[in-house]
Amino acid sequence: MAEKPKAFGERYMVKPGKSFRLADCDPRAANGFSDKDAAKADTVRDAAAIDALQDKLYAEGKRALLVILQGIDCSGKDGTVRAVFNHCGPIGVKVQPFKAPTADELAQDYLWRVHHACPPRGFIGIFNRSHYEDVLVVKVRGYAPPEAIEKRYDEINAFEKMLSDNGTKILKFMLNISKDEQAERLTERIEIPEKRWKFNPSDLEDRALWNDYMKAYEVALTRCSTHHAPWYVIPADRNWVRNAAISRIVRETLEEMNPKYPEPKGWDPKTVKVV
Repeated sequence: MAEKPKAFGERYMVKPGKSFRLADCDPRAANGFSDKDAAKADTVRDAAAIDALQDKLYAEGKRALLVILQGIDCSGKDGTVRAVFNHCGPIGVKVQPFKAPTADELAQDYLWRVHHACPPRGFIGIFNRSHYEDVLVVKVRGYAPPEAIEKRYDEINAFEKMLSDNGTKILKFMLNISKDEQAERLTERIEIPEKRWKFNPSDLEDRALWNDYMKAYEVALTRCSTHHAPWYVIPADRNWVRNAAISRIVRETLEEMNPKYPEPKGWDPKTVKVV
């Protein structure tokens, strides 16, 4: 019997239960997308296929897809949303950015606001940042004690398992940008007037903690890549590679989910006539 071909996403996947080093992941790797124009064309085709599959997912109304985009400043989370999901209509797609928690949110457990934002059945939900901020920035900045953060890896795994068991497919993408590329993009945000609204001086404070963030990412990716919610490390120095890789993985995942338009209930299309 012929061996089943591997899914495209496996080349980017952090294998559950295996050792992992973020330093082994090249932010400029092409991974099969060596031609820029061809990769952009692939992204457009995959985005159109995602749109068609999303329509079926919404009509079916039984399952959801949660796409998590996580990355340090300038890694391209907003650009990924535009390139991969802008073809989809507003019905059945929900984009949720996560900023610093409000006072009301801080009065709850750290997963409370995240659970509230998860996509309902029939929807694709996209998280721009996510609950992983609570084992990344919270860890690096010391906003919670180490013993509390240590518990969160298992809590997050259990939370995602519960979502999975209830019909939500989860894809988690770490947008892996190099420090040199981030410097170029931050400089653009300072020098180009139309981009200055994106710049926050605190971005430079986080940049000074680069090594600490990379260590925190490595721990989170290693401990929270599971069979029900795998992590994918996507080269993000070149936008066209990033977009092409993510759009292909999302498309493959939806094709594997294979949503169907529901059959009519209580009526027969052959017997109904519009007069």
